[in-house]
Amino acid sequence: MYSSISEQYCGYNENMYYVYVLQSKTDRDFYIGFIQDIKRRLYEHKVGKNVSTKSRGPWTLIYFEGFIDKFDALRRESYMKITKGHAMLKMILREYLLKQAGVAQR
Repeated sequence: MYSSISEQYCGYNENMYYVYVLQSKTDRDFYIGFIQDIKRRLYEHKVGKNVSTKSRGPWTLIYFEGFIDKFDALRRESYMKITKGHAMLKMILREYLLKQAGVAQR
């Protein structure tokens, strides 16, 4: 059994807010979103309930961050959507993206 501190700060927690990144298997583009119930939201993306992602699916979750504070999460989502934030995201996911592109890793 997990202690309450582990449940609160590790893994999925219904009291946290999530910024997540999906990658389209169709065009390899990213979708960056914010939500509190990440499990429900990923399901909605999967079954095509989101207008923004419906036509470019299927999608793969490639990254997420959890936040205790809603406004910190919203700020992070906004940052990831601007040019500097998008570049930072690509740097964080460099190895994954190289593997997806079929580039041999050193």
